Amino acid sequence: MINTDARSIARHFEDAEHQGMPHQLFTLVFPMNAAKSHVLLGMKKRGFGCSKYEGLGGKVELGESIDEGAIRELNEESGLLATRFERHGMLLLYYEDNPVAMEVHVYLVSDYMGDVVETDEMRPEWFGINELPFAQMWPDAARWWPHVLRSEKFVGRFWFKADKLTIAHEEFSCVESFSF
Repeated sequence: MINTDARSIARHFEDAEHQGMPHQLFTLVFPMNAAKSHVLLGMKKRGFGCSKYEGLGGKVELGESIDEGAIRELNEESGLLATRFERHGMLLLYYEDNPVAMEVHVYLVSDYMGDVVETDEMRPEWFGINELPFAQMWPDAARWWPHVLRSEKFVGRFWFKADKLTIAHEEFSCVESFSF
């Protein structure tokens, strides 16, 4: 189901050409350990992105806010329940062979409850914040992760070729807020 409702904030950042595109809402959630020295990634075990490390998250369901989707997806994919989190970024991903843009909201989780568990979809693993396995992640991650480490709020726009791996073009901007 394509989310084209008021939850999308992409219209505040996109050019006229892309504002009319349908968007599907997603979340990427990155729990940090108490010392903020390690971040939890998940090795995707099936579906889109299989065999890649990525943040925990997924599609925002109809009837839930983007924040609620982030909390639910984190719990479903890792067993953790976020108790303190903040949106740090938004990624707009355009694929030349897909008329639907991916609007991905990036969160850092600074406090959570529960124990990390492996699920049918993800195998969670802790990594040092400066030792992420970028060679095994989506190619855009290495470009926006430094903004996360600097606690900057950002919007990244990436245009991918049909192979879904080659970045044809990218744009970045830092923003003050995601509240509108």
